[in-house]
Amino acid sequence: MIKDLTSDFKYGKILPLVFKLVIPAVIAQLITFFYNLVDRMYVSSIEGIATEALAALGIVLPITIIVQAFANLIGLGASPKASMALGENDYKKANKIFNNSFVLLVIIGIIMTIFLYIFSKDIVILFGAPENSIVYAASYLRIYSLGSVFIILVQGLNPFISAQGHSIVAMGTTLLGALVNIILDPIFIFNLSLNVDGAAIATVISQFLSFVWIVFFFLNKGSTFKYKFKDMVLNFKIIGAFLFLGLSPFIMTFTESLIQIVFNICLKSTTGGESSAYTAALTIMLSALQLISLPLNGLGYGIAPFVSFNYGSGDSKRLKKGISYTFIIALVFCVIIYTLSMIFPQIYGYIFNAENDVMDLIKSYLPLFIMGTIMFPVQMTLQNINVALGQGKSAVILATMRKVVILIPLCFLLAHFVGYNGVYMSEGIADLTAGFITSIVIFTSFPRVIKKRSDEVLKKKECLINKENE
Repeated sequence: MIKDLTSDFKYGKILPLVFKLVIPAVIAQLITFFYNLVDRMYVSSIEGIATEALAALGIVLPITIIVQAFANLIGLGASPKASMALGENDYKKANKIFNNSFVLLVIIGIIMTIFLYIFSKDIVILFGAPENSIVYAASYLRIYSLGSVFIILVQGLNPFISAQGHSIVAMGTTLLGALVNIILDPIFIFNLSLNVDGAAIATVISQFLSFVWIVFFFLNKGSTFKYKFKDMVLNFKIIGAFLFLGLSPFIMTFTESLIQIVFNICLKSTTGGESSAYTAALTIMLSALQLISLPLNGLGYGIAPFVSFNYGSGDSKRLKKGISYTFIIALVFCVIIYTLSMIFPQIYGYIFNAENDVMDLIKSYLPLFIMGTIMFPVQMTLQNINVALGQGKSAVILATMRKVVILIPLCFLLAHFVGYNGVYMSEGIADLTAGFITSIVIFTSFPRVIKKRSDEVLKKKECLINKENE
């Protein structure tokens, strides 16, 4: 299996290989989008509490993203390092990275389960839940917390499946959870009359089954990475290296959560917190944002094993071609979805069966909210490729700049001067600004980084040849 992987990454035709890697990853991200979308669609149809229930999921959403952030810290930091080790033919090191990641994910998952369960109500109040949504948000979070270990293991280990070239299997992990969730949601929410709690129970069960799928994959002979107790002994040098690389995807994900919390708090303070309509509208706008950003993230995740492998082997020609093809695909996709969303913003309101007051907010503010997503081929796709190239330092700086340096202060500032209108406006302005800065950094640094690595590998080869000739 590893020989086929090496052959494809080293010698396979690049464009077909790009499609082979990125299509399953993009589909997996779209499945994730519809996975979350289905929960929101179903709860927005609960008779009598539709808006309150949708707002409750909007409050819990950033908390689930924090769980994803910690999974990304490990999985998206360690899997490129493992791919680089495979590119250098160091399979022992690659397996140690995998097993150390597994142990850390288990530890983090247990800690999160305990913390979220105990402080569920305090958290949703702190994060800006409207008064009439607190009970639903707290109950959902308490149930969701019981599956935190499964969720973080699924999201943290799945990149190691992609790192081996098994992109379709990795997509299957997400597809399995999504299909189970879609089937169970209406049963628990409506048939068993569990309402918002039913959505949470369906999520936990679906993630548990995805967890079982992943466990059995790594027990299979086809997996390069294997569970080995001796490799589970924590090596802090290895951990430090992949945690540093994982900081960028962690910050990118964590700050997505942080800004949603800031949005909710600002909306509550500027509207008095009496109505759930503003939070429900924000939840729908964030869904539109995800429809654009998640597939673009998928392109970056999908091509990452190819990038890391060829970066490790120093093949600059294949790297440049692979990155160029991926960026063009990202740009075309983004322009299409962006254009449709700007022309027909109300379509998102119809998807969620939005009530009139919520629909009015979407029509007025969605175009402003997503206007900066035109920069996402750089912000999402190329930023993830930056991580795959091992550029932890610049990736962290760029990830921090977009949300922490620009968007959060801007949101508070605009909310103070123009009220809730400023909350909806701040996202688009910040994304445009950060996108221009990121573009300058990425397009000037990539050629230099690739050339430097190519020269290093060439120098190593020359040294080996000289030693053999002595």
